[in-house]
Amino acid sequence: MKSSRLQLTTLSLPIALACATMSPATMAADQAAPLAKAALPAGLKLIRQVEGIDEYQLANGMRVLLVPDASKPTTTVNITYRVGSRHENYGETGMAHLLEHLMFKGSKAHPRLWEELSQRGVQFNGTTWLDRTNYYETFAAKPETLAWALSMEADRMVNSRISGEDLKTEFSVVRNEMEKNENSPVGTLIQRVISSAHQWHNYGKDTIGARTDVENVNIPHLQAFWRKYYQPDNATLIVAGAFDAKQTLQLISTHFGKIPRPKRQIETTYTLDPVQDGERDVTVRRVGDSQAVVALYHTVPAAHPDYAATEALALILGDTPNGRLYKALVETKKTTDVFPWAANLEEPGFLLLGATMRTEQSVPEAKKILLETIESFDKTPVTEAELARAKSKLDSDIAQVFNDPEKLGVSLSESIASGDWRLFFLFRDRVKALKVDEVQRVATTWLKSTNRTSGSFIPSDKPERVPAPAKVAVDEQIKEFKPGVALAQAENFATTPDNIDKRTQTGALSNGFKYALLPKTTRGNTVVLSMMLNLGDENSLKGKVSAGELAAAMLNRGTEKLSRQQFTEELDKLKAKLQIGGSAATVYINAETVRDNLPRVLELLHDALRQPAFSETEFTQLINAQLAQLEESRKDPQAIAVDAARKALNNWPADDPRYQRSIDEQIAALKTAKLADAKAFWKEFYGVNQANQAQLSIVGEFDAAAIKTQLQTAFGDWKAQQNFSRLARPYRATKAEEKQLITPDKANAFFYASMQVPVGIKHPDYPALVMGNYLLGGSFNSRILERIRQKDGISYGGSSSFNGSSLDEVASFSVAAIYAPQNRVKLETGIREEISRALKDGFSAAELEDGKKSLLQQMQLERSQDNALASTLTTNLYLGRNMQFDAEMEKKIQGLSVTTIKEAMNRHLGYDKLVRVFAGDFK
Repeated sequence: MKSSRLQLTTLSLPIALACATMSPATMAADQAAPLAKAALPAGLKLIRQVEGIDEYQLANGMRVLLVPDASKPTTTVNITYRVGSRHENYGETGMAHLLEHLMFKGSKAHPRLWEELSQRGVQFNGTTWLDRTNYYETFAAKPETLAWALSMEADRMVNSRISGEDLKTEFSVVRNEMEKNENSPVGTLIQRVISSAHQWHNYGKDTIGARTDVENVNIPHLQAFWRKYYQPDNATLIVAGAFDAKQTLQLISTHFGKIPRPKRQIETTYTLDPVQDGERDVTVRRVGDSQAVVALYHTVPAAHPDYAATEALALILGDTPNGRLYKALVETKKTTDVFPWAANLEEPGFLLLGATMRTEQSVPEAKKILLETIESFDKTPVTEAELARAKSKLDSDIAQVFNDPEKLGVSLSESIASGDWRLFFLFRDRVKALKVDEVQRVATTWLKSTNRTSGSFIPSDKPERVPAPAKVAVDEQIKEFKPGVALAQAENFATTPDNIDKRTQTGALSNGFKYALLPKTTRGNTVVLSMMLNLGDENSLKGKVSAGELAAAMLNRGTEKLSRQQFTEELDKLKAKLQIGGSAATVYINAETVRDNLPRVLELLHDALRQPAFSETEFTQLINAQLAQLEESRKDPQAIAVDAARKALNNWPADDPRYQRSIDEQIAALKTAKLADAKAFWKEFYGVNQANQAQLSIVGEFDAAAIKTQLQTAFGDWKAQQNFSRLARPYRATKAEEKQLITPDKANAFFYASMQVPVGIKHPDYPALVMGNYLLGGSFNSRILERIRQKDGISYGGSSSFNGSSLDEVASFSVAAIYAPQNRVKLETGIREEISRALKDGFSAAELEDGKKSLLQQMQLERSQDNALASTLTTNLYLGRNMQFDAEMEKKIQGLSVTTIKEAMNRHLGYDKLVRVFAGDFK
């Protein structure tokens, strides 16, 4: 449950909100808080209201943010503690992260917390980062669940069971997480670079901690750390989504207000690194098939006025496909991709840029170009066009976070960690106000070789120094912030199957293209689109799988009217996302934007599908990127285990479109792939000839009548050369077997097992198998996860899944887990015993009742997510059904008995029936 902050596919981490004590001068910059119409609950006072967010404070010092939005029937509760790895002392590394794990072990009033969370169908997690730790729960908006969540968070703040027994099992889980992280060559390299860049500051230490510190921590020490930081005056509680504000404040007062303000004082951290006095170099040598180079430069804290320019520079340099590094490295075939990361931290942070490449590409050459490009702003200054693109991208990202209360409620943690929750808005305003000369100044100040950690250390007689970055007085910075206008609240949309069917408009274009439109008001006027194209048949697709996959991947890489760079720029300006991908037989399209921009996004979608560019340059870049990814996966335990199991379960001929190609077969196909074949596939197969060949759904705020007209104009005359006939995938019996695959120098191992079951979604046993799988390994409270993580403490994560076909009498049952190679026997024993126990003894009535509640609440929660709902509506169009299918399935699940589930599982499942693959560095 470590923070996902090192994800390299995003520019920076979620921009968020936080709250620290403000001076009277700071408060004057906010909107005047109107007098409450009714008296607040005891101990609560209203501090300020900013753009639809209400801030309160309890007498014990805890801050509270309410972010109301009734447009989706979900609620998110997030609590952020201002403690992370930065606050750990010598010998304490990993303590903040270890505490995050133990906080899920239970508390005085909630002794089996993991089980309680699962029973309520709650989506939950905790993350630890350099400046903070946060815990969140997202659930269907129900007063009783909100009351439970607030009560639980208050209880585990001060009554968690931080015990030696729990610590014993969690040691192995955390070690397993360490091993999982060590399996990533790029992630490991980045951590080593960050560590080398920081001589004294704790930002140089990995949040997960040193193995020796984690393994030797003692309970009294850990409990003292917990009692020091897990207190109300060091926490900010956020409630976002659909809820009754008055009732929520009363619950907060009742549960959190009774916790006394602690008498201890939290010392201010003061350690800072001196000015870096020359280049530093790190080399990591490990087994793998891909290479990487990175460069890190010290920069300013997130609250500093120059931080917005740092984020802009990250995009100007590292954006795909518009950044300078992309053009200098990827377009010239020196690397397969590039990535940026501007670290938004409370104390002086950094800008990190990097690239990955295949083994035949030159690391020295790529590194030379990387460094020269980053450090060349004195020769090639920032342009107006570059800054405009970066601002457009940042503005779009900020809007997408702010328009979604669930994302906002959780992402607030980053700015809470940075010093003040209003930094979210201040950053937004600073981005809008950015000028070229500001960004140029920041670039030439910090992006210098003597401030870099990437290459070898080289002494210099006359080293060039940069200013030593200092802390920022957040109170002074926040004075310039002037709140904007709060977003209008959306309707309280009921996500019941009946209401969804009632509000959904269905129809078809003149060529049979089906659509489902569900207009409703949303926060920020957001709207989402889901589309599916079904192509060819068993004969026409033979031998064309690779060409079909590449054709789909090329569609959002430029059109006849716009290059890829212009295409992505246009999407950023529209605050839109557009994703196109799939296989030779099925293409999936997903889009997200706002009401006023939907018509233009549909125009871009039309151009991508009907007028793609098929650029030779883009095709080469696509091939190289996919080859790099596949070549690296050949050494990854998870990838090769899944590949081997699926290969064993697939017995279609090699030229059949249903054939499961191995990783090596995919690599071979890519090496011989031709652009002409991909383009020919598009010309031959894309279009609509039949009623079931294309489906599209739109959910959110839009003009349905106008969109119907636009859809007819854009796609009503779209025809394909080849007709569509569904690829049947009937049940085909396969032989169970066990394989062990060796992956040298990988600290983490992977177990994957799978089998086919002759049960489709219409089969009488299907609901029972869905429920049985959920109890066995499909939930956070499942038997498999309870066994291998909570009891045996040998795995960070494990699960089972059961997925049935809607049209064929076939389903797949799979089990997966990560573990250390030396724990293979123990893991196999645990999983085998739990599956056998479920088949022999079944589940208890109490387990089933709790499982039903949890699963049904999850199904309800999924309907409240607009993206998921749009996807469901699209699938329903293809299958010729409506939301009553969901209603009927819920009734069937509700009516299940323990006997029915046990009998169904015994008819179809068994450990010895599985194809089982163990992949790892087994000695």
